[in-house]
Amino acid sequence: MQNDAGRIHELDAVRGFALCGILVVNIWQLTDMAVVRAPGELIPLRHLLSVLFEGRFFPIFSFLFGLSFALFLDSAAQRTDRPRLVLIRRLVALGVLGLIHHQFQPGEALLPYALVGLVILLPATSLPRLAILVAGLAATIGVAVTLGGGFGLVPGLFLLGLAAARYDIADTLDERGWQLAALFALAVPAAVLTAMWEYHTPYLDLLISTAPPIAGLLGALTYLTGLLLILRTETGAVLSEVLEPMGRMALTNYLAATALILLAEPHLHLAGSAKYGQLLALAAAIIVLQAITSWAWLKLFYYGPMEWIWRCVTWWDLVPVRRLPEPVRYR
Repeated sequence: MQNDAGRIHELDAVRGFALCGILVVNIWQLTDMAVVRAPGELIPLRHLLSVLFEGRFFPIFSFLFGLSFALFLDSAAQRTDRPRLVLIRRLVALGVLGLIHHQFQPGEALLPYALVGLVILLPATSLPRLAILVAGLAATIGVAVTLGGGFGLVPGLFLLGLAAARYDIADTLDERGWQLAALFALAVPAAVLTAMWEYHTPYLDLLISTAPPIAGLLGALTYLTGLLLILRTETGAVLSEVLEPMGRMALTNYLAATALILLAEPHLHLAGSAKYGQLLALAAAIIVLQAITSWAWLKLFYYGPMEWIWRCVTWWDLVPVRRLPEPVRYR
């Protein structure tokens, strides 16, 4: 379902959800928290959090990037005769933001996203949708079973997102309840089994094992389909009210989270520690703060601050951002 600005509510909510999960992993990566308490012995809570979060939300975010890329291209094609030039400018701007962000968070995703978007995603938009789907599946599965996870999965996930847009999946989510339920029913046992495989894999073997990327992808599929099913319920409608604004301001929130983590670290002293309880408390605090500020900001403006700058550079124009008050109607 789309709102009056052409946005798809479910995608914004899922993007906000993925942002929350990525935050947990980013905190321990950015602060360089301890992984083991003895040689080869993982810290139990860290290990559990890895199985629940690491590699589960990054694939969702990457998939959504490819899907949103295609939707933006279609929208740009209705406004200009050179939509790909607009997208090149959009990706270059994202790359510049990523390059700056990289100075503060070396494991950040924006710069790799921009590069893969320029090299792989943009040329792929001219391919038949079946070719995009096959290439996406082959790249994602191939990397997972041979090279491991991480940024190596990005090209395939981008292509899968692009394929989803070309098969009109995003625009027909309301009609795909039984398909989502079937996927969820298949994904849950597979995700549980592979998560157990990952959990019981010795620490040193995890570095070369295919368990983490395979378990991560199946976990991501479970989270994605599960959330989309929940969003169809009354409870999901309430949850969506919280997640949608965060998803609409994903770029702003992603960058702001880095600043908040760096500001909190001198007070929490997470570096080199096993304070994973404090990590969860910090993540919860940032999520609550961003949920409130995103909701309040979007009551006054159409776009988040970084989204607005990105959009202005994309269109090379000063895009209106302030929401105007609705005129008073007298009877």
